[in-house]
Amino acid sequence: MNVIAALWMRQLKRYVRSRARIVGALGQPLLFLLGLGFGLGPVFQKAGQGNYIQFLTPGVVAMTVLFTSVFSGIELIWDRQFGFLKETLVAPVSRLTIMSGRVLGGATVAVVQGLLVVAISFLAGFRVADWSAIPLALVFMALMALLFTALGTAIASLLSDFQGFQLIMNFLVMPTFFLSGALFPMRDLPWALNILVHINPMSYGVDGLRGALTGIAFFNPALDMAVLAAVAVFFLLLGGYLFSRIQL
Repeated sequence: MNVIAALWMRQLKRYVRSRARIVGALGQPLLFLLGLGFGLGPVFQKAGQGNYIQFLTPGVVAMTVLFTSVFSGIELIWDRQFGFLKETLVAPVSRLTIMSGRVLGGATVAVVQGLLVVAISFLAGFRVADWSAIPLALVFMALMALLFTALGTAIASLLSDFQGFQLIMNFLVMPTFFLSGALFPMRDLPWALNILVHINPMSYGVDGLRGALTGIAFFNPALDMAVLAAVAVFFLLLGGYLFSRIQL
């Protein structure tokens, strides 16, 4: 437990010390909120769908959690190249313990980043429908963070250079986000797109978070949580297995 806590604190210290990282990670969410939120807002409203800022904000928060979580895997590659990972792995603890500490640290950073976006979204006009549902929103954010941090760790465990990680992330992260219903309603979609949206675990995270923050959901909240929890457990097990097989 001491090792897990130490690695968790190390991830948080990295985040707090990197002011450029904090500011830079907010750039893309702000672009989506301001550019899409106000640019497509009138079109969305004329289509009878209501306030687009209200609809878009949970998707942008989920996007922030997704990107921050997955790209925490880059730190694993960084630690491998500069020798810190080797020093960590020779410690008399299991690799699963080390991986757990890294995942918890990365997931915590992702949730904090998501909360910052929620706070900023109020300046754009977003309003929470029911404040008593905030704990539920935090649960969905935490599940998404654990899921995608474990996925990023699993992928980084197979790679040894930054270029390969960036390539895989571009083919995985962007489709995962755009096919999650973060930017568009999931009703009345073409059948092919509908299938992709339903098999995408991110869709259930976005829907659960939107339901908690705005009171409007497409799936059942219990289904959202069950799917996220099941997929998170799968990727945690996969990430733990691949991390245990890292060759230095």
